[in-house]
Amino acid sequence: MPKIRVCYKTIEFGDTDIHVRTLRDKQQYSDDGGEALKRGISSALWPLFGVIWPSGEILARLMHDQDVEGLGILEIGCGIGLASLVLNQRLMDITATDYHPEAEGFLQHNVKLNDGKEIPFVCTGWEDEDSELGKFDLIIGSDLLYERGHVEVLASFIERHAKAACDVILVDPGRGYHARFSKKMVTLGYSHTQERPQHSDDFEQPFKGQILSYHRA
Repeated sequence: MPKIRVCYKTIEFGDTDIHVRTLRDKQQYSDDGGEALKRGISSALWPLFGVIWPSGEILARLMHDQDVEGLGILEIGCGIGLASLVLNQRLMDITATDYHPEAEGFLQHNVKLNDGKEIPFVCTGWEDEDSELGKFDLIIGSDLLYERGHVEVLASFIERHAKAACDVILVDPGRGYHARFSKKMVTLGYSHTQERPQHSDDFEQPFKGQILSYHRA
């Protein structure tokens, strides 16, 4: 099997440059040990963690400006972890998670590219109840509601790792499941707002999604 191809890029966040190594494109694949397949990640889905999606960039730009001082923050489904890298450069308390077996390696490589402190990472699925992640003040994520079945498991995962008072910020590209997810979050005691992002003008295609914000006091 040929070695995967990668590329390097720099993304500007105000006066901050974030350097990232990503997969070269969505055609890359390498699972010699079958670890991804054992986790239910097919060859078609394998490369999705390793590229920067519009939702992920919007979330990262939000985290560049968000007042998060003193909060324990969890990024769910971090992929390349652009938002985590931005928060890490701000010296915030960020922990990252993803289900993909290659996500941690890419994240920690990118931490070194930016001369940052190590980001705690846990490889876990949303149905895992013994991840030992703990609980957080702020939970963030992008493009997580990929299928209808993700609504229940994602809400349950968030509830297991949310403090009694918690904020949740998700960037959703508009796959059609956010209304059902928001109703579920309301049953868990959260208020809910949504808004169009302000950081999407430079994308090749118009961003049709929303920023979903949930707050529980």
